[in-house]
Amino acid sequence: MSRVNFEQLLEAGVHFGHLKSKWNPAMAPYIFMERNGIHIIDLYKTVAKIDEAAEAMKNLAKAGRKILFVATKKQAKQVVADIATAINMPYVIERWPGGMLTNFPTIRKAVKKMSTIDKMATDGTFDNLSKREKLQITRQRAKLEKNLGSIADLNRLPSALFVVDVMKEHIAVREANRLGIPVFGMVDTNSDPSNVDFVIPANDDATKSVELILGALCKAVQEGLQEGKAERANKDDSEETESAPKRERKTRAKKSEETQAPPAEEIIREEPVEAENLSKE
Repeated sequence: MSRVNFEQLLEAGVHFGHLKSKWNPAMAPYIFMERNGIHIIDLYKTVAKIDEAAEAMKNLAKAGRKILFVATKKQAKQVVADIATAINMPYVIERWPGGMLTNFPTIRKAVKKMSTIDKMATDGTFDNLSKREKLQITRQRAKLEKNLGSIADLNRLPSALFVVDVMKEHIAVREANRLGIPVFGMVDTNSDPSNVDFVIPANDDATKSVELILGALCKAVQEGLQEGKAERANKDDSEETESAPKRERKTRAKKSEETQAPPAEEIIREEPVEAENLSKE
């Protein structure tokens, strides 16, 4: 069963593309028709692509991998922030920091700086600073929180990237391509889908469109997280049940060793003694 249906996509305005004059010819396979100078996206293909992307994201979540959500355009920022937070995934909704993926260690240093400032506030270091120094550090902390606070828990490179408007987020897409990180993306008729691994042809300018598609993907990720958690729990239980018989077998083996007959070598050594005693008698 599809995660979204044709009617839901139609109602959310997912089918509206850009003006014909702004189209990218590479999007031709996903365009159904042109109406009043505007390209109409083939929603049957959108349904199929959403299901394909949802399954791939579900498998990533099931394996415990992180997916980084990226959307810096006004219409999608809050939607992405809410949904990514709900599934405990990192996201970027402010300006994309150049080199965030290709120069990840530097970004991690900036994130650690936030932790250092927080520690200063709790261990009494702040009390020894002047008013001006406190103000500068507080402003720096606020700036770091705004740009990097949403990726504070991202300790390693993400396993995948989800992008709303691949044209606007071209730097993020390029960095992911360079590192071989799979890219999931909502691609409108004015964009190039060739750099996106999982293309979702859709209107990336309407909030309802973004909300509907992200909602479907979010459910898939939640399913993956729950299945992964259940599998790990079952694995732990099976290991415990397997270890109990092993312990029992070891105990039985030890007891049998203690009660078994003496080795053959000891018996052979004792025989001459018995023969000698008999001869004396």
